This record gives sequence, C-alpha cells and structure tokens, in this order.
Amino acid sequence: MAGDPLSASKGLRAGVLALQGDVREHATLLTRLGAEVRLVRRPEELALVDGLVIPGGESSVIDKLSRIFGMQEPIRAAIAEGMPMLGTCAGLIMLADRLVDAIDGQESFGGLDVTVRRNAFGRQTESFEAQLDVPALGAEPVRAAFIRGPVVEAVGDAASVLASLDDGRVVAVEQGNLLGISFHPEITGETRFHERFLARVRAAA
Repeated sequence: MAGDPLSASKGLRAGVLALQGDVREHATLLTRLGAEVRLVRRPEELALVDGLVIPGGESSVIDKLSRIFGMQEPIRAAIAEGMPMLGTCAGLIMLADRLVDAIDGQESFGGLDVTVRRNAFGRQTESFEAQLDVPALGAEPVRAAFIRGPVVEAVGDAASVLASLDDGRVVAVEQGNLLGISFHPEITGETRFHERFLARVRAAA
C-alpha cells in the first residue's frame, strides 16, 4: 500500500483477541506497523479498540473460550456495527457465516458471507508455503504459509475473493470491514494484509 505504514498507523488502537493461538505474533507485527496494540479477552477491553485481529489457533477452542469469557455476543455486535476485523486461519473460520466439518455445537461469530471448511489442507505435517497473486495488495506475490488451514468452499454475493490457489481453491476473502485469510502472514513477514486491516481501522476510527 502507498505511504509509510508506520506513520499512517500511529495511534490506531488495534486489538488482538487473546483467548488462544498465535496472539504474540500478530501483536508484534501490528506494533511494528505503528499501531497501539491491546490484547482483548473481555468485553470491556473490546470497547477500547477500533479494530480486532482474530488469530490462528484452534477454532473450536476459540469458540468455547469466547463464550466462557462473554465475548461471543460483543464481537458479533461489533461486527454488525462495522468494526474492522482480520481473521487468519482459525480467525477466518470464526468470521464465516457457515462452517463445514465443525465439531458438534461449534459456532462462529459470523459476518462473512462464505462457507468455510475446517482443516481443509490435512495434518500439520502437510503444511506448505505458496506464492499467491493478490491483485488488491499490488503486483508482488504474497508468501503464504498454510498450517492445517481452512478453505473457503463457497462465496456468497456479499463477499468477494481476494486470492485463490492455482487449483482454484479460495484462500482470502473480504466483505466490507472484514478480511478473512486461510494462511499466516504473521509468521512469514508479510505485512500487507495487516496494513489493509489498519487502513480500515483508520477509516472507521
């Protein structure tokens, strides 16, 4: 994205949902980009941020803990009110309106008009990296790390596709202030998805 992301993000209050998963990696990346990062576990902490990253991890555990900590409904309300959110891997699952291969009783926050299949790329030992063309982020390909990631099986009218693998499987989507991706930019040094998220936060703040 054009401009200096460090200066552009200075003072933005970005939260990372800190219930489970690679919280520290996202917090570190957002801090590098100049955001004021807060870890979010409680509704009162959600109220202090202008955008939220939902990290990778185990989506069924994030779902369970979000209900225990009273976060499910506040996050759903924030999505409905237009709070920018970036969901990576399990975070994409949590933002999807519809799930395939979820465990019994598993719920998502919803918001993205997509159907997502959990663990679509097999076991952790089958993790892989790929170069993705993401025209919305510029001409340079994105280096994407897939670790037991989900895949978007169907995209509804309200959502749009940002990136697909060479075989056509959709791995990045966007809908309004919501971004959902199957992979982990926080561990490959890729910053452009977080910059795009922070641009949404800046516009909404």
